[in-house]
Amino acid sequence: MSEINDTPPQPEVPASAQTGAVEQSGDVSADAEVSVPEAMETELGPNVTVVEHDGSTIYIVGTAHISEKSVQEVRDTIEAVRPDSVCVELCEMRYQALKDEDRWKKLDVFQVLKEKKVLFVLANLALSAYQRKLGEKLGVKPGSELVEAIAVAEEIDAELVLVDRDIQATLKRTWANLSLWNKLSVLGGLLEGVGSDEELTEEQIESLKEKDNISEMMEAFAQEMPQVKTPLIDERDLYLMSSIEAAPGKVKVAVVGAGHVAGMLKHQREDVDLEALAEIPAPSNVLKLLKWVIPTLVLAAFYIGWQKHSGDKLEELVLAWLLPNSVMAALLSMLGGAKPLSVVTAFIASPITSLNPTIGAGMVVGLVEAWLRKPTVQDAENLSGDFTSIRGAYKNPFSRVLIVAILATLGSALGAWIGAGLVLSYL
Repeated sequence: MSEINDTPPQPEVPASAQTGAVEQSGDVSADAEVSVPEAMETELGPNVTVVEHDGSTIYIVGTAHISEKSVQEVRDTIEAVRPDSVCVELCEMRYQALKDEDRWKKLDVFQVLKEKKVLFVLANLALSAYQRKLGEKLGVKPGSELVEAIAVAEEIDAELVLVDRDIQATLKRTWANLSLWNKLSVLGGLLEGVGSDEELTEEQIESLKEKDNISEMMEAFAQEMPQVKTPLIDERDLYLMSSIEAAPGKVKVAVVGAGHVAGMLKHQREDVDLEALAEIPAPSNVLKLLKWVIPTLVLAAFYIGWQKHSGDKLEELVLAWLLPNSVMAALLSMLGGAKPLSVVTAFIASPITSLNPTIGAGMVVGLVEAWLRKPTVQDAENLSGDFTSIRGAYKNPFSRVLIVAILATLGSALGAWIGAGLVLSYL
């Protein structure tokens, strides 16, 4: 990723111009004021930032994805400016998802389990559910401002440009940066937000768009989860700004989340390899080797123990490995509300799968649970609504399968570490 430069000095803007911060670029003098048509001065909202780039003018509208005022500000800005192109913080997949409200119907639980995407899908569900829950409280569907931008672009015959990185690349690059424990931490935080009854008022939502509040939030986020912030925020700031600058037309309106604006402004006029930013990194050879550490240690310990104790301790070594694996996987599967046969499967499969990194206990248990519960298309369709509460997530057969699978995985991992420690203690 390109190096982040310091934000250039902000020119002073006349008080009469109701705009956000204005950035200089190209051949514009640092002491000059960016010209905003007089007729527009009172029509641009407080969350609009005006940027000059290579002879074109870009109006960046910083929004909250569940704000009714953002929806109106997007419409007002586009109608006032009449841009050649409207850039929205969407990729092709998210654009199609906004248009296709039945997308959850197409989710195949068996495919999710086989492709080892359980954590990935659960995190996606939890985030969508959290946004939906907040939106329902305020009477606004998440992403309404993006839908409005698309509609107004069509009304004025402006070119619509999707400027965000592919969502799969973003999530997979983020996921690749996290350890299993960090993945569970992120998922736990999202689930906590879903299950929380804390009320968020419209005034609080609007305050989140204020530049000082956003800066504080981003700084706290960077300190708390730096592994997430880089691919989820920083790389996308770079991708968004470069894509917007490359969009056609002399006048452009860009509709993006307010949290991206400050970072985007730091990346003006940077040469960016968008293809490199969109690549999904392959697992490193080190990570591939680490998956075999426990199996190798355990098998080596069995051999050494057999040689050292002339076979007398073999039964104890076997039990030291089997019991923690089996018990932990079965217990956590039960915690997830697994069917009795799935619990038995976890008990039997965990000690075996822990010695074979190519297949996980969670996948085996999840497949059995899915076969028993037989989630329907209707269950998949209800996912986004049911996942807005912990009770709903457990009630829905589709999400119950995913919860059982991830808890079986966690139980098996914990059991493997405990078992490996006990086996090594006999040496």
